[in-house]
Amino acid sequence: MAHTETFYDVMRRQGITRRSFIKYCSLTATALGLGPEFVPQIVHAMETKPRLPVLWLHGLECTCCSESFIRSSHPLAKDVILSMISLDYDDLLMAPAGYQAEAIIGEVMQKYNGNYILAVEGNPPLNEDGMYCIIGGKPFVEQLRKAASAAKAVIAWGSCASHGCVQAARPNPTRATPIDKVILDKPIIKVPGCPPIAEVMTGVITYMLTFDRMPSLDRQGRPIMFYSQRIHDKCYRRAHFDAGQYVEAFDDEGARKGYCLYKMGCKGPTTYNACSTVRWNDGVSFPIQSGHGCLGCSEEGFWDKGSWYARLQHVDGFGIEASADKVGAITAGIVGAGLAAHAAVSALQRIRRKGDDR
Repeated sequence: MAHTETFYDVMRRQGITRRSFIKYCSLTATALGLGPEFVPQIVHAMETKPRLPVLWLHGLECTCCSESFIRSSHPLAKDVILSMISLDYDDLLMAPAGYQAEAIIGEVMQKYNGNYILAVEGNPPLNEDGMYCIIGGKPFVEQLRKAASAAKAVIAWGSCASHGCVQAARPNPTRATPIDKVILDKPIIKVPGCPPIAEVMTGVITYMLTFDRMPSLDRQGRPIMFYSQRIHDKCYRRAHFDAGQYVEAFDDEGARKGYCLYKMGCKGPTTYNACSTVRWNDGVSFPIQSGHGCLGCSEEGFWDKGSWYARLQHVDGFGIEASADKVGAITAGIVGAGLAAHAAVSALQRIRRKGDDR
């Protein structure tokens, strides 16, 4: 494989000091949720490994994943694009167009056969032979299959590529299809969300560059380091859920006090993502903090599961399922059982006393 500059080469060429480089590697480890013992591994990877060639394709989508990606702060998107990876094709960000742009895909496939990452934003529509999404005069599904054929691995950016998203909503006239239903012979990392969090996206790339392997995935194909906990588990409103304090209507007194949004349809109890820990816009906020319940956008089929404002049912934990009435009923039952037991024991004692008197 032809020599490509390493991340460290690029940083030094840009005038970055060694001290700043080490600090950057430490921040990267923190962003990935890794301990300080992993910093030397990140340093070594950045110093010795060539930049990772990446082809970034766009199918049926709204470009929100790219909009999220370019707002990453740890690391900055410019550092990822210009230093950490070799982003050789992205029709949203690249300067070339037309035949000049399309020729790049073939060049990368030949030059880095089996050693590049295919990142996919959006999904292919399969109806009418894929004619609902045309790229370079051909159906997107053809471009996708061609680019994936020589890729090392595939990253499915966002819920469109991972699950189909709103394009695949019933009745799905275009047959919009998740990429794992089309690409069957390559490892696929799903990074769902509408869009995914910027630092989650850059974190996946950084991990693959550092350790030269895919991150550990859950049974849905999502990186465990970012999708292992429910938003509900780390939500700062969780204490209000456990206390049975809920927003009953938007802008009511409970809303002004920051109560739990469970009754307003929040899907946090069933949604796995890092929103409540990593948050958005350099950790400033996330939807629940802004006063709107979670839509569950990183979960499969969220767009076809009824109203986003319909309350979830059968969520474990104290709160609405264990309301004061229910707790009171249980308590009454316990007290009643205790009284019945006490009456039974008293009756037995009276019978024994009568027997002794005889």
